[in-house]
Parts: sequence; structure tokens; C-alpha cells
Amino acid sequence: MNPQAKLIFTISLMLGTTITISSNHWIMAWAGLEINTLAILPLISKSHHPRAIEAATKYFLVQATASTLLLFSSMTNAWYTGQWDITQLTHPISCLILTSAIAMKLGLVPFHFWFPEVLQGAPLTTGLLLATVMKFPPITLFFLTSHSLNPTLLTCMAILSAALGGWMGLNQTQIRKILAFSSIAHLGWMTIIISFDPKLTLLNFYIYSLMTAATFLALNSIKALKLTTLMTTWTKTPSLNAMLFLTLLSLAGLPPLTGFLPKWLIIQELTKQSMAPAATVISLLSLLGLFFYLRLAYCTTITLPPHTTNHMKQWHTNKPTHITIAILTTLSTMLLPISPLIYPLS
Repeated sequence: MNPQAKLIFTISLMLGTTITISSNHWIMAWAGLEINTLAILPLISKSHHPRAIEAATKYFLVQATASTLLLFSSMTNAWYTGQWDITQLTHPISCLILTSAIAMKLGLVPFHFWFPEVLQGAPLTTGLLLATVMKFPPITLFFLTSHSLNPTLLTCMAILSAALGGWMGLNQTQIRKILAFSSIAHLGWMTIIISFDPKLTLLNFYIYSLMTAATFLALNSIKALKLTTLMTTWTKTPSLNAMLFLTLLSLAGLPPLTGFLPKWLIIQELTKQSMAPAATVISLLSLLGLFFYLRLAYCTTITLPPHTTNHMKQWHTNKPTHITIAILTTLSTMLLPISPLIYPLS
């Protein structure tokens, strides 16, 4: 892709995200989401492969439908209450439609079907944007309207997302699809707590984005798209693979790594809200995710194929992205000890 075109699309992404997260009016938020959608489409389809074109088409149709529902929800609320302010969403029908629209934008169950297909058709760098940056504006709208939404509906959607994200990721061999189902499961954790402690949802999203960015950039560096190719990378970049192993375990939420922090705080808050059964169920469902993270980690570091390729070990490289990966993997594994400092900052 032309570097100038890529720069324009990247600036448009930043602009759309900034407009949505800083707006108080529903029309401005909708306009920001539309700019985001139009800016990411060329980045998804830039390879001109039929699968990439299909992914871009699916993404456009789903996001257009979700944006229409969001606009319809805000217009319905304005019709009954005369308010266009995002925080003044009070009409129950509008709240229900908005929940559906944002669930569709994010890829929450039962509107999750498009996300693995789109991520599978997109390049790894675009997949990183889809899994992190593109989810930030809808999460912000969730945050601003959290006091109006139905907690029971959100809890049901969250538990179903954690269940399906775990179950459907079990038999996958494509790494991008595994990370897509991982994203759906993580969204379940974010959604279950948003009615009770919205700041905890944002903290979870920030930490999830950190770990996902480290994983995607590491996979992009070693050019691994399937489990079979991941098995042969240990001989080429052992140090990077070792850090990828720790980052995957952090994504699984194992202590004493960073990924354990949001899960720990969410379970604690759910227990305070007398929702111990929901906390127990979602904790048990996270074991499904743990299985495929362990499978990925096993393929990354422990499995050595019988016929290893004779590559020189790349301990030192001059790529600037490797500095970014080093910083992100360090943060993805070592933030738990300073959790008393992180939570008040959120």
C-alpha cells in the first residue's frame, strides 16, 4: 500500500476514535464511529486476496448495521426525552437497542460470528487494530451509558461470551482465529463488571490491549499464522519465543503475571455485589481459555519438531519494532506487583 495512503487512513483512525471518545452528542459519536469504519476497510483489504475482500465486506456490513442501530437508539431516546446527550440515555427501548448495537460493534455473543472471520482475513497488524483500537470507542460508549443499561442482560451476554470464546477456540489451528475467540472471552470479563464498576472495565481493556499488542507484534515479527509454523520458530528466535510464551500465559490470566490483575479485581468486585455465583461461573469458564493459551504456549516453546531447520539464532536484530515488543512484553508480565498503584490511577 502507498505510504501516503496508509498515513491518511491511520490519521483518520485516530481522528474517528478521538471524536467518539470526546463527544457528548450522539451524532458526533456516530460520525466518529463511521470515520473509523471507513478508515479501517482499506487496511483490511490491502492484500487484494479474496479472503481479505470477504473480510472487509463482512466488516462493513456488520459495522453499518451496528451504526444504524446506534443512531436509531439515540433518535428514539431523543423522541421520548428530548435529550441528545450520551449520558442522558434513559428510555428502556433505547437502552436495549444500544446494548445490541455496541455488542455488535464489539463482537459480543450473540453478535460474535463476524469477528473471527474478519480477523482471519486481515493481516496481523490490521488484526491488532481490530482487536484493540477499534474496540475503544464502543467501550467508551458503554462506559458513558453504563448506569442506564440492564445489568442482568449484560451479565448473561458476558457469561455466554466467556463460554463461547473458550469453547470455540479449543479446536482452532489458525492463530488469528484463536486470538479472536480470546478477544470475545475477554470482552465477557469487561462486560460483566461494567454496570457495577465501569472504571474496572477500562482498566481491563487497557491491560488486555497491552498483552494483545505484545502478542500480535511478536507473531508478526516471526511471521507465524498457524500452529504448525509456530512450532518451527523456536530454532530461529528463542528469546522472542520465550517472551511470547510468558505473554500468552499472562493473557490466560495466570498469577503472578499482569493478566491476573483485572480478573482478580473483577472477581473481588462481583463478590462485593453479591454476585458470587456469576463470579464462580465466569472463573470456571476462563479455564477453557487457559487450555488453548497453554496449547499456543506449548507450540511456541516446548515442542521442537524432529527435523529442525538450520537457521542462525537471531538474538540481536536492528528492527525498531523489537524495542516496542520488548517494552510491551515486559509490561505484559511484570505489572502485578505494582497493582496497588495501577488501580487507583484507573
